[in-house]
Parts: sequence; structure tokens; C-alpha cells
Amino acid sequence: MSSIAAAPTAGDAADPRPGSDDRPVGPVTCEYRPRTPIDLRQTLGILGRGTYDQTTIWDAKGVWRTFRTPVGPVTLRLEQRPDGVDAAAWGPGAEWVIGGVPELLGAGDDWSALDVARYPFLAEVLRRRQGMRLPRTRRVLEALAPAIIEQKVTSLEAYREWARIVRWYGEIAPGVHEGFVPRDLRVCPSAHTLRHVPSWEWHRLGVDPNRSRTLVLASRSADSLERIVDDGGADAAAKLRTISGIGVWTAAETLQRSHGDPDQISLGDYGLSKTVGFALTGSPTDDDGMLELLEPWAGQRQRVVRLILASGRAPARRAPRATITDHRWR
Repeated sequence: MSSIAAAPTAGDAADPRPGSDDRPVGPVTCEYRPRTPIDLRQTLGILGRGTYDQTTIWDAKGVWRTFRTPVGPVTLRLEQRPDGVDAAAWGPGAEWVIGGVPELLGAGDDWSALDVARYPFLAEVLRRRQGMRLPRTRRVLEALAPAIIEQKVTSLEAYREWARIVRWYGEIAPGVHEGFVPRDLRVCPSAHTLRHVPSWEWHRLGVDPNRSRTLVLASRSADSLERIVDDGGADAAAKLRTISGIGVWTAAETLQRSHGDPDQISLGDYGLSKTVGFALTGSPTDDDGMLELLEPWAGQRQRVVRLILASGRAPARRAPRATITDHRWR
């Protein structure tokens, strides 16, 4: 078994396990031991899209997650330890993803300057959830595609549709055939696959023409999209929005995951502004009101939103639930 170390940031320890110089026949592994606490579920929970998302499978010990890296597909296993995380990866992209484990787990996400003392409940959430970080996947299309599917539909609809897309067009994850990883794991479809899905298949998947058109356009620009991974949040968002059908909400949802951007806010979200307003003032508000409330934390607004969502403070649901529309042909 061959192993490498995940590249550590200052003060972090990633301890490689001994291995040979031969081509890996088993997983590439590392032990990630940051100085600050890390909680896998609190950090990576936003990556999965619902219970049936076969790119992300949680169990009692940790998470299985697949990626489509620049050098090929990969299955990543992360297990929680008292002092950090153990990682193992299978597939052509194994060394790439292992090298990025610290970034994925928020090594560059510094919360030390976040001051929430004005709101004792936020200070308490921050104290209790010291292991929460903003993940940085470095994969733009993989974050963008499900965000497009989630445009202007209920979460339940979007999760069902994304699950179908992954099940029908994704590929079997590395390590499945060898029996190393769960047999249900899939890698999300490639850009090439997505842009060649015929229109009638989008109907069968339940995805309406507006969203399918946007996803096809994005897949045609996949190479350019992946090059924005090192751009700042504002520049990356502006470039994403040059693609027809991608607005403020979709860009923010993408960059929160691909870039670990601490300031991107999902404007236009059905319930977010109401939740933020209720948590901070006791009354729901709109997007303008939310931006005003979050202004004192400019540069760290997404961190505050994560704390608010983790607090469980939300207005009571009063309106009737949205009607679920089935776009599939019968």
C-alpha cells in the first residue's frame, strides 16, 4: 500500500504512513492532524445533496465522497478521530485528492477574527461547534451542477432529480469493483456526458428546459470554470454569472463549496433571509434586510450564516408547502 502526506498548512500535521515507490495497488492514505478541532459532519455536511445522493454516503465513522479530479475520478474515505481525520483514496485522482485534504477540511478557513459577542446565542454556537469549517473542494462544476438543479424548485424535487442524474449518468466509483468501497457509490457525470444528454432524457429526469439548458451551457464551459478555482470570490462569481441562467444565488451556492468562500450569501433563497432576520431580530426579513443585518460581518457573512443555521433558530412555518411539479413525461 502506497501512502503520501496531505500537504499541511502552518501548524498542521499530516502524518504519512509508510509505503513503497511502486504504483499504488490499494488506497493512498494520510493522517490529518490540525492544531484546531475539526468536525467532519459539521464541515462537509453541505456537500451532499439529500439522502439519495450517491456521491456522498455517511456512516457512523465518517463519510465516503467521490470527486472527478483533473487526473480522473476518485473515491475518498474520511474517518473522524479524536485528534483529527484519517483519509484514504482510491482511483486515478487519489494523490490529487489526498494532497487537498487540509483544504477540503477548511485548513485555510480562519474564524479567529469573527466577533459575535453581541449575540450570545451565536457565541454559544461558535463555542460548541469549534470543529465547523468551510470546505474547499476545488471542483467548480461539481458544485455548480447540483446548484443549477436546485434553482426555483423545492429541495425535495432537486434532490430527487440530482439523484437520478448521478444514478443514470454517473460512473461507478473507483474501488467498488474491488470491494473496497460501498457498491452504491457513484462519481458525478463528466462535463462531456452532461452536455450530450438529449432533451428528452432531461424530461425523463424531471429537469425542466430552463435548468437543463443552463447545465448544458455550464458543461460546455467546464475547462474555463475550473480555472477560476484560484480567483477571489467576487471575481469568480462575476465569471460564473457570464453563463446564461446563472445568477447571484447559484454562484454563491457554488463558491461556498468549491472555494470555501467565507462571504458568499445565497441571495434569493426562499427561506434564508427569513431565518437570518428571525435569528438576529426576532422577525423575518427580506434580502435587503438580511444584507443590512450581516453588514457588520462583511467578509465573513457566510460564517455567520452557518452559525445561524446551526443554531436551529428559524421562524415557524406558516405558509402552505410549495406544490411539487413533476416535469417528466408520462
